[in-house]
Amino acid sequence: MFHIILYQPEIPPNTGNIIRLCANTGCTLHLIEPLAFNFEDKQLKRAGLDYHDLAQVKRHTDLASCLTSFSLERVFALSAKGHTLYTTPTFLANDAFIFGPETRGLPGDVLSLFSKDNILKLPQHTTKRSLNLSNTAAVMVYEAWRQLGFS
Repeated sequence: MFHIILYQPEIPPNTGNIIRLCANTGCTLHLIEPLAFNFEDKQLKRAGLDYHDLAQVKRHTDLASCLTSFSLERVFALSAKGHTLYTTPTFLANDAFIFGPETRGLPGDVLSLFSKDNILKLPQHTTKRSLNLSNTAAVMVYEAWRQLGFS
């Protein structure tokens, strides 16, 4: 299926919701340290309900060690600064989607790793900053999965 990469996540319930998303869609979750919480966090556990054991979660000490598993051509960064609409690319099984920390998004040095075509955005009102991380991840995964016929 797909890979969700969370770069230095900060808010435990968002990560818990994404663990639940991964368990229900077959995605693998990659967490890039440092994390702003630990895995014993009550909010993380509550948001993930009893799905923690049903999801494949991998922790990486840094982004470089995570990205060695992927071709950068098949990694898509999600950013409010993106210019490519999230429905534009044709997605393939095993594509990866990287999301930044909730309070600041992906930093410029991370975004610079990707071509402009691979920096995706979800539409939103231009006067607003950003969408919720777990909602954005769900929209992205379901669009990619829809393109594969939900197989």
